[in-house]
Amino acid sequence: MHLVLLTAWTTLWFAVVEPHGGFSWHYLRTGGELIYQGTAGDGTGGLNLYAHHPELQMGPISFLTAGLFNPFPEATGQFLAAALMSLLGLVIVVLAGRSAAHHFLGTGTNHQRLRQRVLIAGLAFIPMWIEVAVRFGHLDDVLALFFTALAVRAVTRGDAALTGAFLALAMDSKPTALAFVPLLLALPREKWLRAGLWCAGLVAVAWLPFFLGDPQSFAAAKFAIPNHPASALRWLGVGDPETPGWDRPAQAALGLTLGVIAVWRGRWAAVVLLGANARIVLDPSVYTYYTASVLLGTLLWDVIGQRRLVPWWSWLALLILYGSVFAVPDDSARGLIRLGFVALSTAYVLLWPVRERGERGRGRGRRRPPARTDEGPAVWNGATPGAEPPAAR
Repeated sequence: MHLVLLTAWTTLWFAVVEPHGGFSWHYLRTGGELIYQGTAGDGTGGLNLYAHHPELQMGPISFLTAGLFNPFPEATGQFLAAALMSLLGLVIVVLAGRSAAHHFLGTGTNHQRLRQRVLIAGLAFIPMWIEVAVRFGHLDDVLALFFTALAVRAVTRGDAALTGAFLALAMDSKPTALAFVPLLLALPREKWLRAGLWCAGLVAVAWLPFFLGDPQSFAAAKFAIPNHPASALRWLGVGDPETPGWDRPAQAALGLTLGVIAVWRGRWAAVVLLGANARIVLDPSVYTYYTASVLLGTLLWDVIGQRRLVPWWSWLALLILYGSVFAVPDDSARGLIRLGFVALSTAYVLLWPVRERGERGRGRGRRRPPARTDEGPAVWNGATPGAEPPAAR
């Protein structure tokens, strides 16, 4: 029933937003045309794409996928892409629920309450997913977050190769997914090397041909955008009119550092939230679709990182980050709100005491026995993903 409700909720938001959607789809459509040109055309496509079009900040996987819609008329292709991206949002919610169910096996988790938690968090996640998938049509963010959700599922199953491969595909879709790489450390230590090799290998396969084919491709890394008055970056004292040269490396370094600390603290489920926080606190722009990555982070934290029935971080993120866009007219005040949310949520997930019931401890991939179970006895349902039947008496 929770999936039926989430499907209806997604369909409703899709129907409302789609007639006015596709704000940024033209970037994907253009990149999808250029990447398939090869040596044809004017020489600015194929492996020369990033050298001649640094404004196309998406990864090659995103352009290769977007190009699949180019044979259709533009309006039809955009609609089909939006429908597919919306469906992936539902798949992500399912993946989060199954990851949590597998992670909590043997800890006395009440799976009915887990489904309720997934439903409540999913109701907050879907509107922001429609924002990135339909209103903006950012296939790169959609694929990066989808592959990250698959990587989280692989982590809970202890699959090193798939974890590394999915994180690589996330970075091949959008480079900002680099901040999620600390998820590799949530695997057992003996699996780190294998996962790292898969990740590094697939990243190299996707990106190296462009940099070897045209060294000017590095220009894409220096592409600058205006520093918006509502950005948290302004509150940190950065008054540059455009992206400072140090900003993108600092984003990556901050996200990676916070993610490593989270895993070390035994809170690997917070890695995505912390990586997304690092992006929005240091990004010069304030596009609302950025919030979708934060909502994926809160979704994972609410269903895996803690066991409260009400996943209030997901709703706080939606109301504070998205709601303030409409309720707070002052740019500077909105920037302070963004900075405040990042500071508060980061401090909470890293420092607030969390009961460790079956959590994977500090990157070693071992479940700890439940310290206390306040959700009642486990309720087995054969349809519950990852649930185990009670022992025969």
